[in-house]
Amino acid sequence: MDHQTHSQRRWLRFGFTACAAVSLIATAKAGSPVAAPKNPAPVAAADWKANTIAPVTNPIFFEDAIIRSEIRPIFVHHTIDNNFLGGGTAQLYALQLRYAVTDRFALIATQDGYFDINNDALANPNGWMDLAVGFKYALIDNPAAQFILTPGLTYQIPTGERDVFQGRGGGEFNPFVSFQKGFGDLHVSGNLGLRIPVTTDEQNLMAHYSLMVDYYVNRWFIPFVSANFWTNLNDGTNIGLRSNGYDVINFGASDANGVTQGMVGIGFRSRITNNVDLGAAYEVAAIRPYGLTNNRLTFDMCIRF
Repeated sequence: MDHQTHSQRRWLRFGFTACAAVSLIATAKAGSPVAAPKNPAPVAAADWKANTIAPVTNPIFFEDAIIRSEIRPIFVHHTIDNNFLGGGTAQLYALQLRYAVTDRFALIATQDGYFDINNDALANPNGWMDLAVGFKYALIDNPAAQFILTPGLTYQIPTGERDVFQGRGGGEFNPFVSFQKGFGDLHVSGNLGLRIPVTTDEQNLMAHYSLMVDYYVNRWFIPFVSANFWTNLNDGTNIGLRSNGYDVINFGASDANGVTQGMVGIGFRSRITNNVDLGAAYEVAAIRPYGLTNNRLTFDMCIRF
């Protein structure tokens, strides 16, 4: 067994063990699951958020509009398009944190973790991701209308390893606005933001926009469809590519100005206890050039407290 395979299995064992341990703790804290109402009565408008879910796809930039305190371990498996330097795979192991200071204001840590790229042209690099921290504030929170609008800001600190295209430039700001609208058991969520690098030759300026529609069938099965897109708004000087790295890597590509990339996906969440949601999603690239990701699987766990 080569060193790389051993390293991947070590990280997988660590990730699954950590998820299982946290799930047991959360289950013990929550006690026996109590069935959530499938169709809350209109008079209980203040409780409409109880059956909503956080996005699974595009986890770094598709920020939930609802203010929650949670720990969120994430695993993403990418299949790299064959036209992108010969193809391959990549795995992301991450952990997000959110803390609701008040019912309208939260501190958030949306990016960290370890990235393992299996691509011979890039010399199969692996390393730590940059850290991204920030806040969000529910500017409009109207329970009667089942609507919430939440702007926010994160800053990506260049603390990661350059082998996986992190730790570059002076970091990256991400002002964004998220919303969610409920129609009984149907919910529509969206996000719009702008990735603004401090050093625009090392990283590309990008707009990002996401949409998700979910339906609360019951606590065990909450299916959704999603779409996530990124548009490059300048050319960098870091690497000669006509595509970019979606949400995980900002390459600073030199021939990407005006190029839009996107993914569409399906998935579901399952509420295994009152404070633990499991999520799974499958996405495929929808606009050429596909670039870094042809398709990917995302698994996460939202542990609320």
